[in-house]
Amino acid sequence: MLITIVAGARPNFMKIAPIIKAINAAKEKGKAVGFRLVHTGQHYDKKMSGDFFEQLGIPDPHTNLECGGGSQAEQTAAIMVKFEKEIIAHKPTVVLVVGDVTSTMACTITAKKLCIDVVHVEAGIRSGDMTMPEEINRIVTDSICDHFFTTTEIANKQLAAQQVPQSAIHFVGNTMIDTLYQNLEKIKQPSFWPELQLAPGNYFLLTLHRPSNVDDGEKLKRILEAVISSTAGVPIVFPVHPRTRQMMDKLQMDTSKLLMIDPQGYHEFIYLVKNAKGIITDSGGITEEATVLHIPCLTMRNSTERPETVTMGTNELVGDDLDKLSKYLQQILAGEWKKGDIPAYWDGKTSERIVEILDSLYNK
Repeated sequence: MLITIVAGARPNFMKIAPIIKAINAAKEKGKAVGFRLVHTGQHYDKKMSGDFFEQLGIPDPHTNLECGGGSQAEQTAAIMVKFEKEIIAHKPTVVLVVGDVTSTMACTITAKKLCIDVVHVEAGIRSGDMTMPEEINRIVTDSICDHFFTTTEIANKQLAAQQVPQSAIHFVGNTMIDTLYQNLEKIKQPSFWPELQLAPGNYFLLTLHRPSNVDDGEKLKRILEAVISSTAGVPIVFPVHPRTRQMMDKLQMDTSKLLMIDPQGYHEFIYLVKNAKGIITDSGGITEEATVLHIPCLTMRNSTERPETVTMGTNELVGDDLDKLSKYLQQILAGEWKKGDIPAYWDGKTSERIVEILDSLYNK
């Protein structure tokens, strides 16, 4: 069995790292399994890509399609053209895609048109927000792939409601949490920590990158001002995404209360997550990490494709309600936040379950 694994953007790297480790472990036990790693090049910034490969122990890709830049349509087309050549040249048994980025959708379509099975890791999650490019990617991918590896029972029910056969739904857990557990002993204090006089529990961690929050300069300014005014002078560590940085450079506002830093490597970033008083974000993956680490988390979105982080975990949705943001931050400052539970199968063994199921499906 040859598995072509697709990775294109930073969230993908955290999801594929433990799968590759599990494949290698299965191979050492005598299983007839190998992989070919295809990096689409969707993210090509060193801090957003290269550091993650190095820190997570991901091997050099067998190929990089170098499809960074351009509009979503241009990037999708470029990935499909180059991935088609990759598939024809190497004829995998199955293609494995993860998450919900452009690469996920583009490679799924390409493989299926070549009659190659596709399995989707993190299938079945939905935000209900059709303005999110990721939601389109999820829907298209799940409409045509062959097997669905899910993170929660909520995703199982979502797929069942769409008439996906139960035999194709595999409830395995969350590979991002595999990566988290595998790296907790490796996380390290960022180099700026002493200079900024940070200490565990004495700062908030802020991340913003979604177009709905950062592409409108006035909206971004309102969010940042609300965060600053509601955190009672507690330091705000703000790793600035390249997309956000472009808009920040145009804003005329006092940012002296924001400790703006470059995007961090995985080990440094998880150190910041683990030691934060609370997190303000519009990222889905960070809400999962915060839930497992029991860190209070506020999501600057009106919906989430990870509702378990709200119903079970430490996350709450804020959306555009800045009064709610202030109220929630006051609760965190007062130490009155919910503790939260960890969803089933978020136990660090998801990737092993995935490889066992792939072995049973395709090694016959």
